[in-house]
Amino acid sequence: MPTSNKKYIGVVTIIVFIALAYAFLNMPDRRSPTEKLGDAIHDIDKGPDKAVRQLENRTPGEKLNDAAKDASDNITKTTNPQ
Repeated sequence: MPTSNKKYIGVVTIIVFIALAYAFLNMPDRRSPTEKLGDAIHDIDKGPDKAVRQLENRTPGEKLNDAAKDASDNITKTTNPQ
């Protein structure tokens, strides 16, 4: 295969990967109300704000953002005890 074809295949692969990642991170929340309530009850011990988040319609991207924020808050709390 010529080098230009390899580059073309690489670029197309990257574009497809980015498109699929974008589509996945913006998928609608398809949980039923009962599943949302069950998730909220499961997370009630983590605090009411985290339990309430489970009742909202959120995309996987929003959930990932919340998880990253929670992790950074935990790291900050652990490394800077007051």
